[in-house]
Amino acid sequence: MLFGILLFTLGLIFGSFITAFTWRYPRGISIAKGRSMCPVCRHKISWYDNIPLLSFIILGGRCRSCKKPISVRYPLIELSVGFGFIFIFFNFYPDYLTMIYYLITYCILVCIFVIDLENQVIPDFFVFLGIAIWFLYSIITGSQAIFSNLLAGFVCSIFLLIIYLVTRGRGMGLGDVKFALLGGVTAGLGLAVPWLLLAFLTGGLTGSILILVRKAKLKSKIAFGPFLVLALLIVLLWSEKINTILGLLL
Repeated sequence: MLFGILLFTLGLIFGSFITAFTWRYPRGISIAKGRSMCPVCRHKISWYDNIPLLSFIILGGRCRSCKKPISVRYPLIELSVGFGFIFIFFNFYPDYLTMIYYLITYCILVCIFVIDLENQVIPDFFVFLGIAIWFLYSIITGSQAIFSNLLAGFVCSIFLLIIYLVTRGRGMGLGDVKFALLGGVTAGLGLAVPWLLLAFLTGGLTGSILILVRKAKLKSKIAFGPFLVLALLIVLLWSEKINTILGLLL
């Protein structure tokens, strides 16, 4: 119980860093450049008002200085990383090396999810960082599937590139094509098809719902990266169950 609380707290801390980093990175602001500030009144936030989740609750979701509402992105990201850390721990303990790999990969995927959702762009930095982490993990563990995973990455990337070219960029962006390389090497040949299928299903369903409730139009551009990330997390964390289902179907 105590360890779970400590791990959740650690996730909140990492989540707090990710909230600041994903806001600053697209704007070209260094994460080391001073303390965070209120985007409305520009008042610098004191350390006691910057405690992950707790400060948001104590302040009632409002800036201490100007009383304007604080974006819910902050507690939502912090909570998602906190619960993600616990889920990964219970899925991969006591394999600490694999657990650390998935914790790092999870943080990278959350960054991609948030930035693409808010800015409709997937920075190359996160894609290639994720690939480098995967390659290092594969070398350390002596994985026999490096080449097959690379093949999966290239096939997925080429598949999305074809869609990009056919739709002239209206179906997805080049960022999605590059991310498919990371998603493919991470998922591997066995999970590549379920990953892409789930991403297209969730993306299509969400788009249809947004159009029905008039939150989007037929020609509206909706970021596809978040669906690629969400689908990848699902197939990775439930890979055994998915493989079992596929085995029964095939």
